[in-house]
Amino acid sequence: MLRRDFVQQSVLATGGLLTGTMAAAQAAKTKSGTAEKPFNLNYAFHDGMFANSAGPDFIEQIKFGHSMGFRAIEDNGMMGRPVEQQKKIGDTLASLGMSMGVFVVTSDNWHWKTSLTTGKQEFIDRMIKDCKETVEVAKRCNAKWVTVVPGNYDRSLSLEYQTSNVINALRKAAAILEPHGIVMVLEALSDNPDLFLRHTDQSYMICQAVNSPSCKFLFDMYHMQRNEGDIIANIDRCWNETGYFQIGDNPGRNEPGTGEMNYRNIFKHIYNKGYKGILGMEHGNAIKGKEGEAALIRAYRDADAFR
Repeated sequence: MLRRDFVQQSVLATGGLLTGTMAAAQAAKTKSGTAEKPFNLNYAFHDGMFANSAGPDFIEQIKFGHSMGFRAIEDNGMMGRPVEQQKKIGDTLASLGMSMGVFVVTSDNWHWKTSLTTGKQEFIDRMIKDCKETVEVAKRCNAKWVTVVPGNYDRSLSLEYQTSNVINALRKAAAILEPHGIVMVLEALSDNPDLFLRHTDQSYMICQAVNSPSCKFLFDMYHMQRNEGDIIANIDRCWNETGYFQIGDNPGRNEPGTGEMNYRNIFKHIYNKGYKGILGMEHGNAIKGKEGEAALIRAYRDADAFR
């Protein structure tokens, strides 16, 4: 996650002192006098992505993002935020007609270690505890999707036993989330070779085996480009088990247009398949400062110009 290390700015306009967010929104208006139109797809930015333009307060960044045409956010660390802040974010999104994307189902990093693959009760109990807390957090911030990572390989067990352990644990998690309409999306990653969940076919198979509307695949296109490529074909192959997308160009893991991936074609394909969900902007800004934030918005306008 990006650090919030910038100071909110203000400017003079029309006889009064406008906040940095208000000024940015005013500057964002088109020649017709209206704010930037929404994108064709529902891209979700995260805390810190617009900190130079709107200041360090995430609420102000949300308002700025809305003025730029974005209609969703995601926040990996939502479970670690104070309760009142969770509610405030949810209320702000509701007032702007915006959606809440994913947050990670854990308030610490236990899921990065060997965990659900082992079949050990201590990890199942921890997951159940986190899922119950997730339900309460989701209510406060109006969330529907939450990210789950099964953990690392257990090298003492065969792949088949580990897969069975993961499926059994996720069925227990789904039983907690399903009555509340919450969908855990399993993220396959490329960060290191010890991570158990790495590929689309593997994720698809596990979702099929769990067999719950509350267990779907989080198709992070940056990670899948690194692990296997063939993005559009793999989107088609696992379409009916995909509940959420995330974005990041490769190499560099920054906005579309900064790497090798043809995101305009990818976005067009996803749009034409009728996708109505969220695509998380799970990446950094290629350029620092306000100029980089403006460049990022232009990059999304360009990649989204497929109609």
